[in-house]
Amino acid sequence: MKCISIVVMSKPADPVAPSGLRASALTDDVSFLLARANAIALAAGNAALADHGLKARSYSVLVLASADARPSQRELAEFLRLDPSQVVSLVDELQARGLVERQPDPSDRRANVVVATAPGHELVAVARESARAAEERVHGQLSAADRETLGNLLRALAFPEE
Repeated sequence: MKCISIVVMSKPADPVAPSGLRASALTDDVSFLLARANAIALAAGNAALADHGLKARSYSVLVLASADARPSQRELAEFLRLDPSQVVSLVDELQARGLVERQPDPSDRRANVVVATAPGHELVAVARESARAAEERVHGQLSAADRETLGNLLRALAFPEE
């Protein structure tokens, strides 16, 4: 399972909602439920990644830069659904830490691709375990079959063109 979230929270989520609010009509709104579940998962993920000097967004960029795809900053922004300026800041931060580097795109000399360095690959391996542990805590009440179904449903929503 992958733990990649992209919503920013202003404060950590408390997974226990007051019972009066839990009975509201809002809990029948699928978009609200997705947002709340994401906020809870994001808070847990950020807490777990903090030990590695990462947050969900910087972790997401580092994971993608560690793969063989060699994404451009524009591709990262589109995939993560972030403003390009946010991706520039995230890449700048990771580059300053020596975790990624910008390399010329061999197919487009005007663009750069973002590639993880050796220390970046090492950090991804360790941080991935922390992210998985946080995901396990958040989704632990779901059966393996339910997790697989949830993942399939979310992929269908996140990538409707596929």
